[in-house]
Amino acid sequence: MTATAPSPAPGEGTARPRAATFGTVTAALMVPLLIVAGVAASLHTQEIESEWAERQQKACRHLPFPMAEYAAGWAGVLLGVAAVAVCVLLARRLRGRYGVRLGETWPGLLAGTTVWFSVLAIPMELIQLYVVYAAAASGVNLGDGC
Repeated sequence: MTATAPSPAPGEGTARPRAATFGTVTAALMVPLLIVAGVAASLHTQEIESEWAERQQKACRHLPFPMAEYAAGWAGVLLGVAAVAVCVLLARRLRGRYGVRLGETWPGLLAGTTVWFSVLAIPMELIQLYVVYAAAASGVNLGDGC
């Protein structure tokens, strides 16, 4: 009589695929990078606006509003939303392909914790976008020297 080893139960003894692959690490690192880029783009609108105001005052006439300020304002908001979208897609990938939650792997934990900064940054980016449109509508007071 030949003795056979009992077969392992489903899920036991089989190696789980490694969740920290190049794709998941890249996606996890993209989340904080997108957040920082979004905040930097939104704050750059203030620099663009002050340079525009200085050019107008030096020229002593109204100049067209810089389109770069619109681009920077919208880029800030879109980068902040993209950070949240990348985190959600990473969570879905980890759950669907590897069967783990976002916080059970170090790439997921990194993305999951840093995405909360984006949740805080998106309202600031929206306010900056509002300021861009408000500044474009109001213009600059050229002063009495012109």
